[in-house]
Amino acid sequence: MCPTPDTQYPMPRRVKCLALFSGGLDSILAVKVVQEQGIEVLGLTFTTPFFGAKKAEEAAETIGLPLLKLDITEEHFAMVKDPRYGYGRNMNPCIDCHTMMIRKAGELLDHYGADFIITGEVLGQRPMSQNKQSLHIVAKNSGFNGRVVRPLSARLLPETAPESEGLIDREKLLDLRGRGRKRQMEMAARYGITSYTSPAGGCLLTDLMFSRRLRELLNHNPDPHPREIELLKTGRHFRIENGVKVIVGKNRRDNAMIADLARDEDVLLKVTEYPGPCALIPHGCAEECLLMAAGICAHYSDAPKDAEVEVRFRKGKETGILRATAAPRSLIDEMMI
Repeated sequence: MCPTPDTQYPMPRRVKCLALFSGGLDSILAVKVVQEQGIEVLGLTFTTPFFGAKKAEEAAETIGLPLLKLDITEEHFAMVKDPRYGYGRNMNPCIDCHTMMIRKAGELLDHYGADFIITGEVLGQRPMSQNKQSLHIVAKNSGFNGRVVRPLSARLLPETAPESEGLIDREKLLDLRGRGRKRQMEMAARYGITSYTSPAGGCLLTDLMFSRRLRELLNHNPDPHPREIELLKTGRHFRIENGVKVIVGKNRRDNAMIADLARDEDVLLKVTEYPGPCALIPHGCAEECLLMAAGICAHYSDAPKDAEVEVRFRKGKETGILRATAAPRSLIDEMMI
């Protein structure tokens, strides 16, 4: 019997996935490879004080990918202070970080009607976090083992549930391996992707200087305020007597950022008679430290190194004037973080 026009057939449900999306080339290509199979992709990016969403937002707009943003600052920072699998070359806890991101994505699968998670990871591209063992540990510890597909290297990895269930065709996935970028660049040209960032990530925890400052801060304050993390991103940092910190701008942008982050309990200093930076003492300090901070501020001004100069300070609504000479280079080097 032939069906009549009124016969109702259930429409097949379209397969959907969540993509961990950094905005780098690999994450863009992972999305494209999966979209070629007719799978609906929703991007997910994360924000913390150590990395933001700007690159992901720009890339998502370029390829027309709907993008979710999720702030994981509090939980992420707790993990950064004590990662189960330790750090990479600097303070980057990549295995623990990736685990957290996949777990967060997994917790959103049902809410968005998604079937599985994809990432842009390439086997062997990063020796610590993208070898077979690490990729397995990340998926397993996330609680969503088997629901994580790495489209760019899937054919080199064990088959996942979405593949065995026929939600995604394993034969149409890739076998990329290692740090080379030739195949990715060829794919980018094929997809018409002409603008993309270098593979070096935007995570400040991979940066040597930032990591040094963060470790030093945590040694003095295990539970810093988010503002103290923001201050690590700018200026020159010094630790003087009694654990007091002094931050001195390097340029106009630094000076503006320092002034913007200052609070009433902080002290701001600036040489008045010569061009020079502004300096910040978070939470203020005793008078002897104030004089030392004024000397640091004078050191980086255009004042002659042997001249006594006027340094204006402000704490809340209170203002005053100090006379100070530039701190010697040897002391500067000793106190600099």
